[in-house]
This record gives sequence, structure tokens and C-alpha cells, in this order.
Amino acid sequence: MTEQVETTTEHRTDQINLSPVAASKVKSLLEQEGRDDLALRISVQPGGCSGLRYQLFFDERTLDGDAVTDFGGVSVVVDRMSGPYLSGATIDFVDTIEKQGFTIDNPNAGGSCACGDSFH
Repeated sequence: MTEQVETTTEHRTDQINLSPVAASKVKSLLEQEGRDDLALRISVQPGGCSGLRYQLFFDERTLDGDAVTDFGGVSVVVDRMSGPYLSGATIDFVDTIEKQGFTIDNPNAGGSCACGDSFH
């Protein structure tokens, strides 16, 4: 029996979303690492001046209660506690002269700090 993982390109309001640009960047980073067994884990942790902060990192583990979604061959993992904070959020990647990196557009965030590093 094989586990079925959903592939999506539409904007979902009941789970995390990964833009095609972000998915491409994640694939590129994984290729540079020479690893195809890692997933992008996105979590919400206490911290920052607004109370909560995002963590994005590559992880080889799958924990009980994790939600795993496939975006064009990129597995994104969200733990059970972070899921409600991230439902409908979109992870994107920007590469401009002003800034470069992953961004998170989260409709659940009531506000953020001036530095944009944390939210509530």
C-alpha cells in the first residue's frame, strides 16, 4: 500500500501553500545539498517581539500528526500544533535588489513587529 500525497497549485485555505517560485528555490537548494530525502518543515514557535515566529528548515523526520503536502515534487511538512496558525498562509521566495529570501503571507497573523521577524 502506498501513501498518497496531494499535489496542488491552487491556493488552499485549509493548509499551507507554496508558490511555484518557492518550490523551485527549495528544489535548487536540495539539489545543492545532494539530498532528495529531505522535506521543507515549516513551524510556528514562541518567540520574537510579537510572540510567535516562523521556522523554516529541511528535515528528514516525519512526526506523528504531521501534515505533508507535495508541491511539484517538494514535500512541505507542518506539525499538528503549527497547522492552525499556518492554514491559508503562502510561502513565496523573492529575489530583488532590496531583499532575497522566503516570505510568508499569513492571513492568520493579527500583526507583526517592525522588523517583520515575528507575528501575533
